[in-house]
Amino acid sequence: MKIALGADHAGFELKEKVKKYLTKHGYQVEDLGTNNGDSVDYPDYAYKVAKHIAGNQADFGVLVCGSGLGMAMTANKVPGVRAASATLEQEAQLAREHNDANVLAIGARLVKDEQAMKLVDTFLKSSFGHGRHVPRVAKIEAVEREIAREVAKGTRS
Repeated sequence: MKIALGADHAGFELKEKVKKYLTKHGYQVEDLGTNNGDSVDYPDYAYKVAKHIAGNQADFGVLVCGSGLGMAMTANKVPGVRAASATLEQEAQLAREHNDANVLAIGARLVKDEQAMKLVDTFLKSSFGHGRHVPRVAKIEAVEREIAREVAKGTRS
């Protein structure tokens, strides 16, 4: 399984630990940056990971910033991406089971390293529950298509 990984400066150290953890557990990891703790803008890295997910260049994405929130917000702008920010294992599990999330966003300032690894593990080992959740995820995809049509017609900027 291939994982696209990205972080801003606040998430850099935790990203490096997540990368080591994933590699140790047999995942193929594509690190899309950042590559040090110098200040950068989180949307740049969220977008890189989201493009990899939307383009089927990775199976899942993991994003790390200070809160996980900005990364998730940015990634969710890319059609086909369903990013969830989680601090609890149950959130990571439900994001996969109910929403077919394909990107996990973690807040390095909100969770300790051990909890971050549990979040990643839970997210990657959980699977979409199908059943009653299929039409709901289809509605998310329908919203994406409608927005794309509006933008193409010039009725939405």
